[in-house]
Amino acid sequence: MPQPHTRDPYAGWRELTLRGMILGALITVVFTASNVYLGLKVGLTFATSIPAAVISMAVLKFFKGSNILENNMVQTQASAAGTLSTIIFVLPGLLMAGYWNGFPFWQTTLLCVSGGILGVIFTVPLRYAMVVKSSLPYPEGVAAAEILKVGSGEHEDAEQGQSGDSGVREILSGGLLAGLMSFLSGGLRVISDSASYWFKAGNAIFQLPMGFSLALLGAGYLVGLTGGIAILVGIFIAWGGAVPYFSNIIPQPSDMDMTAFAMQLWKEKVRFIGAGTIGIAAVWTLIMLAKPMAEGMRLSFGTFSGSGSASAERTEQDLSPKSMILIVLGMMLLLGFSFYHFIAAAQMSAGIAWTLVVVCTLLTSVIGFLVAAACGYMAGLVGSSASPISGIGIVSIVVISLVLLAVGESSGLFADEGNRQFMLALTLFCGSAVICVASISNDNLQDLKTGYLVKATPRLQQIALIIGCVAGAIVVSPVLELLYEAYGFTGAMPRAGMDASQALAAPQATLMTTITQGIFAHNLQWNYIFTGVGIGVALIIVDFILKKSSGNRLALPVLAVGMGIYLPPSVNMPIVVGAFLAAWLKSRIRTRSGGNTENSLKRADRTGTLFAAGLIVGESLIGVAMAFVIAVSVTNGGSDAPLALGLKNWDTAASWLGLAGFLLGMTVFARRILKAAR
Repeated sequence: MPQPHTRDPYAGWRELTLRGMILGALITVVFTASNVYLGLKVGLTFATSIPAAVISMAVLKFFKGSNILENNMVQTQASAAGTLSTIIFVLPGLLMAGYWNGFPFWQTTLLCVSGGILGVIFTVPLRYAMVVKSSLPYPEGVAAAEILKVGSGEHEDAEQGQSGDSGVREILSGGLLAGLMSFLSGGLRVISDSASYWFKAGNAIFQLPMGFSLALLGAGYLVGLTGGIAILVGIFIAWGGAVPYFSNIIPQPSDMDMTAFAMQLWKEKVRFIGAGTIGIAAVWTLIMLAKPMAEGMRLSFGTFSGSGSASAERTEQDLSPKSMILIVLGMMLLLGFSFYHFIAAAQMSAGIAWTLVVVCTLLTSVIGFLVAAACGYMAGLVGSSASPISGIGIVSIVVISLVLLAVGESSGLFADEGNRQFMLALTLFCGSAVICVASISNDNLQDLKTGYLVKATPRLQQIALIIGCVAGAIVVSPVLELLYEAYGFTGAMPRAGMDASQALAAPQATLMTTITQGIFAHNLQWNYIFTGVGIGVALIIVDFILKKSSGNRLALPVLAVGMGIYLPPSVNMPIVVGAFLAAWLKSRIRTRSGGNTENSLKRADRTGTLFAAGLIVGESLIGVAMAFVIAVSVTNGGSDAPLALGLKNWDTAASWLGLAGFLLGMTVFARRILKAAR
């Protein structure tokens, strides 16, 4: 083994290996499927770096010559692939708009490949400034590096039972627990996945909601207290203010019960307020980051051109500028081909078709480059999981819609209603490519930070990221097709008579579609969106005051408030509970740990992070497995709920059992974290 006094103690160590790439591809399949399901169900995805690192360490230790650098490459590849699943924030809109009736494999795959690889390349010039020279915290990147060091025995905590084996046990334990709950609710349907208490004060309708998803409990633990409080504020704005207000001034139809009326008001009015809040939060973030991003790009390009202090050391080697230019040009050609194939089906004149191909390719590339820098910086600031990809997507969709609206009206395309629907679909297709760029950019610098801390070769990591994009792209389309056929999406059911309550909400895709339709039809409810913008501006001021007065200890993330307004309350509440649980556990550990608080918190945080990841993966995988069972059943003329027991008059019992299961899961979660902290 190399000696510590050598200049590069890892020189000659294997990094990007065939076995590592195969393992990374296998992990990719699991995590991409999990993220696609979770994203379609509740509009959230989870960062896959940490669980991928743990699994890699546990598997590769059985192979001769495995090391920390090889494990890092596996997590880099797997995290890129898992992140690419965020294409589901836009792409299902093509089915909701009635343009597609499935997910064409090659179109979906090429879009993911080209967009994802552009996201990798666009963030490479930012590495030097935003990773090496920056003080950005990169929470998930640093956490992944710590876990890799622990697993390799290069960290002081390695002697305290924090091994790769223990990490895998936490993931498996969380996965089994959440998987069982998910099977009982979504498979056998003997317990409920949510419950709500509705009441009136005069004509105003109020709701006290609760969801029983352990995956969302885990997501809340990862989000943290600040994000949880912000989401709770959003819930209060929506269900303590907006819905009661609208239900008080708008008469309730005689043929509609209280619950259905309140949900209709929320869907048709209040969600647009949330969209406005999310949009202004994303714009404000871009404005705030403009100066540091510009400086970072100036330094990085200076290094590339030779005016900076480029190093020939292994740990400073990026892809060459020539390689990057060639890859970008290649991906733009691939994008152009994808757009041409999509546009050719509309059977319009060659001139207009090629104009749209060029416009869409340039839009994707230019907007993609801008959002790449923004997302990279935001990931460094708040982590990949908390970075506002949805907000970026909304802003991108609005810009693309307005540009294509101008092109369509100037060329007379909108004279035909069929062309109007096509332009809507093209907007969503183009927006999907931008989301791919944004999501990979969001993940790339996080991975490069991990690599920087463990002394990996950046160039090889960038190659691993490209491999991960290709592997993930191949998986996305089949998983989307499977879930669509099994459950359907809200507003897009593949077969008549399907259970609409089991449809996947795909909340971001629903919103993107609605916004695009509204812009093209000139009937978008801008008044509600502008109300949300106004609320967002007020919250931005509050956030600024909190940060200023507390020395950045307190904050109110505006994007999280917007998500609290926009997402269903049964989705938001378990996240809030998970966030408050994390805060309570940290307080409890500080109280009882004595003089060893820092180490206790580190052990607890690692266990909590891995168990939470297990909860998310377990529930998601059961969802995917059930989708397969349902697809087989329906294909053979059976039910879309083949395992449901169909118990009579069971609703109340199911709700209480769901609550009991949730509390049990929360108790097990808390006990494991407290035990790890001892």
